[in-house]
Amino acid sequence: MFIQTESTPNPATLKFLPGQTVLDMGTADFPSSEAATKSPLARRIFGVEGVTGVFFGTDFVTVTKAESVAWEHVKPAILGAIMEHYQSGAPVLEGEQQSSSGHAEHSGPDEDIVKQIKELLDTRVRPAVAQDGGDITFHGFDRGVVYLHMQGACAGCPSSTLTLKMGIENLLRHYIPEVLEVRPVAA
Repeated sequence: MFIQTESTPNPATLKFLPGQTVLDMGTADFPSSEAATKSPLARRIFGVEGVTGVFFGTDFVTVTKAESVAWEHVKPAILGAIMEHYQSGAPVLEGEQQSSSGHAEHSGPDEDIVKQIKELLDTRVRPAVAQDGGDITFHGFDRGVVYLHMQGACAGCPSSTLTLKMGIENLLRHYIPEVLEVRPVAA
């Protein structure tokens, strides 16, 4: 098995491409080892000292490390953990796999606006963000403000504020006049 790695805009994260499907659909975010109870792969990666976050896309694993740890010290152990997992035949996720879009539900008078926001996120934003090892999902819409949840490489990325304000906010405001501002939310 050959696992490729790619850097991300976030220096604390690295994207690992195992050359196989990681998730059939959607994403899975494990911001702590406690959140990884239903994922044998995430638990194995958290077993590497210095790992602080794990995120799965359809064909990649993004790993976040502690600031005090150097990539050259943890990268070989993470590669080993991913390889051991795939050789073990264990599932990536135990139990029912989440098949939702990752977006929060929203109903009410702004339902049509929210539908447009989600469609733009799914078609224009999320594919680009996935290339950088992360994901951005809709969290809410209130009085012109769109609340988005950033995951994987996007969470804690130094350029994420710029991406939100200059990229996503401008895109949404261009297509949806009701959108006034975009703000991040913590999980």
